Amino acid sequence: MGRTAKITRDGLLNVAEDIVRSRGGAALTIGALAEAAGVSKGGVQYSFASKDAIMRALIGRWTAQFDELLGDPPPEDPVRFVRRYIAATRASQKALNAKMAALLVSYLEDPANLRETRDWYRGVFARLSGDGPQARAARVAFLAVEGLFLMRINGLDDENSWAELLDDVEVILQTLVGTPE
Repeated sequence: MGRTAKITRDGLLNVAEDIVRSRGGAALTIGALAEAAGVSKGGVQYSFASKDAIMRALIGRWTAQFDELLGDPPPEDPVRFVRRYIAATRASQKALNAKMAALLVSYLEDPANLRETRDWYRGVFARLSGDGPQARAARVAFLAVEGLFLMRINGLDDENSWAELLDDVEVILQTLVGTPE
């Protein structure tokens, strides 16, 4: 009799990330995850009832990692928030490549997941509200960074131009609002 593999949610998510990185989001199935983790399908389903549950857990993990990178900039300072957002985006791109972003697109096909994502963006825009030039500059910089993310999802960017374009956003933000934090 072989040894029984120890199944943990985090361990399964690590394997799921490897599958997405190496083979893309479409390759992530309960069967593929079970095989790669060396456990039964039932073992995977004990932790994740469905592929959607795995995807939600991966997105939740990536969101938590991004929020940790972002930190907690003061809510009344939209420019500082966007500067931190740019820095977190830059740092997170090492972990979140285009194949993982493609998984996000699949995730958003579910109306409940789409609502959750829209609510997250509404929260960001609430932090970026205001009529002054700094709030406007912060919103435009945020939208530019999100546009770069969409480019990355669609494979329209390589690593060198990505960093250069983020640099451009930071330089323009600096020009519009002045001194960095």
